[in-house]
Amino acid sequence: MPYHLGSGIKRALDKWSEIDFLDDHDGCLFTATVHRKPLEDLKLVGDLYKTPVKTPGLVLMTLKANPYLTLAEVAETVGKSLSVVERAAANLVRTGKLKYVVPKKGGHWEVLDK
Repeated sequence: MPYHLGSGIKRALDKWSEIDFLDDHDGCLFTATVHRKPLEDLKLVGDLYKTPVKTPGLVLMTLKANPYLTLAEVAETVGKSLSVVERAAANLVRTGKLKYVVPKKGGHWEVLDK
C-alpha cells in the first residue's frame, strides 16, 4: 500500500530546521523528531502587561499585586485612561470581583475570588 506525505509534514520541514525526519519506505514508517530549545534559552515574557489581556483582568492583576493603588495609578500602570479603568473597576465591584475597604486611615482594594 503506497503512501505519501501530507502537506503539513512538508511545510513543517521547510519552515522549522529543528525537525529531523527519517522516512523508511520499506517499513512503511516515518519518524519525525522535533528538537526543542532548552528552557533556559527561551525568552520568557517578564512584563505582565505585554500579553494582551482585557482591561478588567489588568485592573484585577494590578490591584492584587498592590491593593493600595488609586485608580489613577492603576490607569498609569496598565496604560489605559482613567475613565476606562474607572468603568472596569465599577463593573468588577458590581459583579462582586472587587471591593474597596474603607478604614479610618487610608483604604485599599480587595480582589475577591469568584
